[in-house]
Amino acid sequence: MKKMFLMGALLLLSLAVGAQPSEKVRRGVPLDSIRMSDPFVLADPDTRMYYMTGTGGALWKSRDLATWEGPYKVAQTDPESWMGPRPMIWAAEIHRRNGKYYYFATFTNRDVKIDTVAGNVIERRACHVLVSDKAEGPYVPMADPTYLPADRPTLDATLWRDTDGKDYMVYCHEWLQNRNGTVEKIELKPDFSGTVGEGKVLFRASDSPWSREATDDGSVRPNMVTDGPFLFRTKKGSLGMIWTSWIRDVYTQGVAYSQSGTLDGPWIQEPQPITPPDYGHGMIFRTFDGRLLMAVHSHYRDAAGRYIRHPHFFTLDDKGSKLKVGKEYRP
Repeated sequence: MKKMFLMGALLLLSLAVGAQPSEKVRRGVPLDSIRMSDPFVLADPDTRMYYMTGTGGALWKSRDLATWEGPYKVAQTDPESWMGPRPMIWAAEIHRRNGKYYYFATFTNRDVKIDTVAGNVIERRACHVLVSDKAEGPYVPMADPTYLPADRPTLDATLWRDTDGKDYMVYCHEWLQNRNGTVEKIELKPDFSGTVGEGKVLFRASDSPWSREATDDGSVRPNMVTDGPFLFRTKKGSLGMIWTSWIRDVYTQGVAYSQSGTLDGPWIQEPQPITPPDYGHGMIFRTFDGRLLMAVHSHYRDAAGRYIRHPHFFTLDDKGSKLKVGKEYRP
């Protein structure tokens, strides 16, 4: 009863207020001044506003993609849920469906340990969906407490409506546990409040011809990481998926295409990466003036060895049967 009351209170709050500042809100911020991993951009037709979020969960908004306002805090999780009171938020996405907005993200409760594999303690990490009536949130929980099995670390969920008319969550089962990361799908309930059935593997990290890592004995093997799946369909009807892994220590994004034109594949990996080295975890959106763009983050180390990640946009051509990446777009 207490849990139901809390969820009801969160829903009422979401109807009453909008996004809340996560720190001092800044205005007129250039894109290259924003530090963010896994950028996701929603071009919202109702407000004619671009909303950008990603790892960390902060929301930024812009009229022109060039200058931004933010950051705003938009995720209001249930502290009594499996996430705990202060979950980490990775790879947030915002999807608009049937008059509502859905916040797909990876939440981690570092206080809960679910497994130990190869000496690595694995924390409770899973994909989950929140909902709001407005693009700027806030986003609150729905009915189901979990979407994916509690004993498996999952991450980087995205949304795709397949040719059967059903909506699916497409996500990764983390390599830390299975030692060969997978991209999987699971059907969503019509209102996105939970999942139906069990997940199905679409492909594995080892299927890629381009991702590689060095072993302790100096040999080379396929990299184990699957990261950041995002689906698209070209003008000629090809179903593709961009996803990210590594070539040794270089963060790299590749692409696969489904031979059947559906999520069930089989998925054929392109032999070469699709974006320049040190860019990855991409998504695709169309601007209000009709441009097709890919949002990715750059992945560089500074002099102290820390990763520095900024959002970038690249132009795209989807007129053929395969996606082509053009030059960086600087609004």
